[in-house]
Amino acid sequence: MTLNLNPLIAAGVVASTAATDAVYVMFNAAVTARRPSRAASWSALWYMLSAFAVISYTGNSLYVIFAATGSWIGAYFSVRWLSRSAAKLTPGGPAALGNPPV
Repeated sequence: MTLNLNPLIAAGVVASTAATDAVYVMFNAAVTARRPSRAASWSALWYMLSAFAVISYTGNSLYVIFAATGSWIGAYFSVRWLSRSAAKLTPGGPAALGNPPV
């Protein structure tokens, strides 16, 4: 077994992994803050950074667009659902969501 390492590929792996983890953190922060558009956008970017799996398995990079679109839709509607559920549990209903608990 030979260990032929390409420094550019190695650097790309480190950079893409760091970027993917940073985007994942931002995605989780947006979900926690119940920000559906931000969460959906971070999720789409997260899938774009993770797209090497789709490209390597299918050989067609156009599937990345579908993965990012599905990611955006899934994140947007799940955060909207979470926000709606939180509104039902918040005393005073949706109007009280922006108010901190007393």
